[in-house]
Amino acid sequence: MNQDTLSRLPARIALVGPTAASKTAVAIALSKQLPLELISADSMQVYRHMDIGTAKPTSEEQAAARFHLIDVVNPDESWTLSDFQREGTLKCEEIAARNNTPLIVGGTGLYSRALTEDLRIPITPPNEELREKWRKISEEFGTHTLYAAVLGIDPEAAARIHINDAKRLIRVLEVFEYQGRTISELHAENRDHAEKQDVLLFGLNFADRDLLYSRINKRVEVMMEQGFLREVEELLASGYSPELNPMQSLGYRHLSQVLLGNMKLDDAVDLLKRDTRHFARRQLIWFRADQRIRWIEMDSLTTEEAAENICSVIMEARSEK
Repeated sequence: MNQDTLSRLPARIALVGPTAASKTAVAIALSKQLPLELISADSMQVYRHMDIGTAKPTSEEQAAARFHLIDVVNPDESWTLSDFQREGTLKCEEIAARNNTPLIVGGTGLYSRALTEDLRIPITPPNEELREKWRKISEEFGTHTLYAAVLGIDPEAAARIHINDAKRLIRVLEVFEYQGRTISELHAENRDHAEKQDVLLFGLNFADRDLLYSRINKRVEVMMEQGFLREVEELLASGYSPELNPMQSLGYRHLSQVLLGNMKLDDAVDLLKRDTRHFARRQLIWFRADQRIRWIEMDSLTTEEAAENICSVIMEARSEK
């Protein structure tokens, strides 16, 4: 890589998109063409012992490219968006000091924004009293009651959150009671004050939605073949409560219910496939709102071809600067 090419790279590059869109594979292929180090922008891959269900890069993949912010904390330890922004910013500075460029890779929308904008995160510390109040309401009346409360104060947030996602629904209500403002208002204020950095953002997607959904279904099946149920069993046996936030995430909450005797395995797998498809749809809604993202349709592309396309766009975009 000659010095002229290096000087034409942006300070940061991001690769986002829905689950099962080949982000990790394309990122690795791209790192073979450009001097990149990968920062995982996935809110679940930071947790140790949670590998299969988070689609964490394998040991072979991690040997093929340099990854950061994977296996940072245990499932029962606190990790917030603010933690990610702080640690991610430090990693970006370290990568730049090595004359490399950070490639921010993942499907957690706020994580990618935290490192591609001057995202001013409102500090709303956890309030266990408020959380316990809403948890009791959820247990007594169902999560649809939480959803109705969120819909009443913040319809924009309600559109992004699944009706059964008690953790995120409670967080929206907690922020509103603590701040006196909705979480969507705070996010909008961030957008209004955002100072865009020297970044290029790319999104991977499939124009054929059925193809994306088929890939999601297949991914769930492969995870089960790889031992996802055993992974969840080992987490529970290690003393990690099924009520922990990470254990309430996609797949982990489904299989925990199987191991607790509350659901049949086949039903849990079918439900996981459906919920993951719904999650991918919400990811796309989130990312489509970011006009900076340049989309790459993966329907007929190999990962190497997608990486070549992205590399070409980067060079063309920088030559216009």
